[in-house]
Amino acid sequence: MLYKTILFPIFKVSVVLPLLTGCVAQENPNVIIILADDMGYGDISCNNPNAKTFTPNIDSLAAQGINFKDAHSAGSLSVPSRYALLTGKYFFRRSPQNNYMGYGSPLIENDCETIGTLLQKAGYITACIGKWHLGLEWALKDTEHDVTYGINNKGFSNINYYEPLKYNPQEAGFDYSFILPGSLDMPPYAFVRNDKVIDPEIIMVTDIYQKTTPKTIIEWDKKYTSENDVYKGRGVWWRNGEISASFRIENCLDIITEEGISFIHRQMYENPGKPFMLYLSLTGPHTPWVPGKEFEGMSKAGVYGDFVAHIDNVVCRINNTLIALGIENNTLLIFTSDNGAHWSENDILTYAHNSNYGSRGQKGDIWNGGHHIPLMIKWPERIKSNVICNQTVGLTDIIATLSELTGQKLQPASAEDSYSFYHVLLGSIHKPVRDQIIYISGSGRLAIQSGGWKYANFLGSGGFTDPSYIRPVDGGPEGQLYNLKIDPLEQNNLFQDEPDMVRKLSGMLEKQVKSKQDIIY
Repeated sequence: MLYKTILFPIFKVSVVLPLLTGCVAQENPNVIIILADDMGYGDISCNNPNAKTFTPNIDSLAAQGINFKDAHSAGSLSVPSRYALLTGKYFFRRSPQNNYMGYGSPLIENDCETIGTLLQKAGYITACIGKWHLGLEWALKDTEHDVTYGINNKGFSNINYYEPLKYNPQEAGFDYSFILPGSLDMPPYAFVRNDKVIDPEIIMVTDIYQKTTPKTIIEWDKKYTSENDVYKGRGVWWRNGEISASFRIENCLDIITEEGISFIHRQMYENPGKPFMLYLSLTGPHTPWVPGKEFEGMSKAGVYGDFVAHIDNVVCRINNTLIALGIENNTLLIFTSDNGAHWSENDILTYAHNSNYGSRGQKGDIWNGGHHIPLMIKWPERIKSNVICNQTVGLTDIIATLSELTGQKLQPASAEDSYSFYHVLLGSIHKPVRDQIIYISGSGRLAIQSGGWKYANFLGSGGFTDPSYIRPVDGGPEGQLYNLKIDPLEQNNLFQDEPDMVRKLSGMLEKQVKSKQDIIY
């Protein structure tokens, strides 16, 4: 069953407000960044002629704006990608880099410029809604221990959920925040509004979903799939752990969407004429794959494809809200993903669908499948429709672009890895954005791309695809070098055939990481 290829609302907006009778002049555009979680380049049907997913609303966004064909995240996992998006800095520049589930300590430095702080200085009201996964500072029950879950014999953490958080996204430049601390498959499962947990009564996730003795191990949960399903539970799982008594995993995406829509409505009435920035960080199609019932059977890629349809509808609902409020023309609407899809070769064979279409590998990998992402930007007031941009850009570049858009100058120590593509938004699609870009794999290994070449000083995927690491043999290549112009699937390793290019790119990478002794290089 397919659904209409036009924008349409499946859910009603929970907050319905009358339209404004008059508008106050606003110089800078509103900015909305919709960040999908683990959505591959090939999950967008306009990017993949063989897609078994169907994304008419994201396709429409691309047709009305710019579709970036060579966009990349800075890392092939959530944490490094999100850090780079918000700060314009590669994650390897930050140390230490540990982050455990949603319990981790703050990763964004206190004095670090972010998209939020930048736009606050330009007069924006800013909001972070959805998945955070960049660390928080929780109040503790016992100040002599950390927050790591499983600290006692019942598997509960040392967090005092009744007390305000000591660090939350407001400290990173967001006037309002409504977040899930980590991914939707990792505890703690609780919403946090600004500095307070919404429902601090914490019980174990197994009490709600499986009625078993509390424990903190990884388990499968087949609540949403039948034994006849080809995945037999794959993709519909989460780690056991602490959960708010009222929290339901299957409702999370819609709650986040409703919060985003409500924020947009509030700005029209509370701050007329003042621009807003909404960072709407979704929880799908990352596991657990729990699409709403309205989307069951909407794709030919099983429960995963149906979840992609649910994500597509989020874009529809946000876009329809802008139209209804009369602010679509002066809103910069960005849709992208934090990394490539967690979609293996076996998954491709199962559904004949390649989530990371046109790339080798998957989430976690140093190959393009790990970090080649969809990126569509619509801004009707300034961007001509149906523009294709082939310039290499990264999520790190968004902060520099917003800096130029708002007429601000970034400080030398801020957003050092960000390059503005504002000129692309204004029509100069053939002017290059950057001369090199660096990626970090799930295991912390690095690669650099420049001039159509890509170099990594190790062998293997560096991530989820086996083998992650291959020990070099005598007389064999010690690293990887690919000519992406003729070998976009990174199949032909030219490490031994092009020693000059290896020296050039390795030198460029060494210059970037020479002061970071803790990086696997």
